[in-house]
Amino acid sequence: MEYRRFGKTNKEISVITLGGMRYKKGWDSPRDELPQESIDNCLEITDHALKEGINHIETAYGYGKSENLYGLVLDELKVDRNSYCIMTKGTASTGDEMRARVDDQLKSLRLDKIDFYGYHGINNLEIFNQATKENGPVEALLELKEEGVIGSVGFSTHADVKIILDTIMTDMFDFMNLHFYYFFQRNLAAVELAKHKDMGVFIISPNEKGGKLFNPSQKVADICSPLSPIQFNARFCLSHSQITTLSFGLNELDHFKELDGMFNNELYLNGSDRKIKLELDNCVNELGDSYCTTCGDCMPCPEDINIPEILRFRNMSKAYDMIDFGKFRYNMLESKGHWFPGTYGNACTDCGDCLPKCPVQLNIPELLRSTHQELFIEK
Repeated sequence: MEYRRFGKTNKEISVITLGGMRYKKGWDSPRDELPQESIDNCLEITDHALKEGINHIETAYGYGKSENLYGLVLDELKVDRNSYCIMTKGTASTGDEMRARVDDQLKSLRLDKIDFYGYHGINNLEIFNQATKENGPVEALLELKEEGVIGSVGFSTHADVKIILDTIMTDMFDFMNLHFYYFFQRNLAAVELAKHKDMGVFIISPNEKGGKLFNPSQKVADICSPLSPIQFNARFCLSHSQITTLSFGLNELDHFKELDGMFNNELYLNGSDRKIKLELDNCVNELGDSYCTTCGDCMPCPEDINIPEILRFRNMSKAYDMIDFGKFRYNMLESKGHWFPGTYGNACTDCGDCLPKCPVQLNIPELLRSTHQELFIEK
């Protein structure tokens, strides 16, 4: 295992984090009733992760039973509290609500202090304003930090990069959780600014949201060989010194096999790794003049179509045969609210608002319709 300093928190944490979203029956209600199957799964995985050298555990109030499972399991394993760091996340509308939420989470986790607490989901301007307002929930978290209840305060985000940059510039946060992978590099400016601000950088879901890499297309698997796509993507992320840790939602012992050969003493994207990257880079040439750079200049769309994301899915399905991933993500539109905003591509009215904004002069309406036809699954 390798370890990196988590920015200004000054904690040395493993470059792989044990994410807590995916334990068996972990999303069943109520959150405080723990089936033995869930306990056994969390116990086995947590014990193995600690033995592998993973010293950072991530959960959230919104992850079903996860906090309660970790509270029970870490007690049962009698893990030295100084041997690991735990991150949890939550939301609230006011400072008082935030304090009440943290108190509830401390009880679930059976802890008297949370190492890293993230405001969960600063995903749009409205949430940003609500979270960071005077006497609001983030200020309450900072007060809890002063009181010693929280070690460091951060935020998680699925927002447009501009909102992420604005959030970083408040100087209210010690770390951030965001998306950044080989197949999604739009947030690089935020990663670089976080490094300048000495913030820890935590990468969300590199294996699933990063391309459904546990079930890759044959084309991607062949190009990445002898590494697996999960291993290559991890090495790509870790080649950026700004990035501290990647969240792996490990819930089966077989998942740990991906750790074998993943690490390279921080000497990443050299030799064979670089060759893999160059071959992947060259795949987009197959798209010719229909390749979308996902620059975002076409936005906003009057019909609230998430144009850059939809055309990114088109890029991936056409250049990398990643059709399963495209269908997986495309069909989340219109169902996840601010966590994954936007309407389907067939909502396009041919208004033409996006056309003069596109620096590579794509026929965006036509591409949106054809992508919808390829990826949409009738409910």
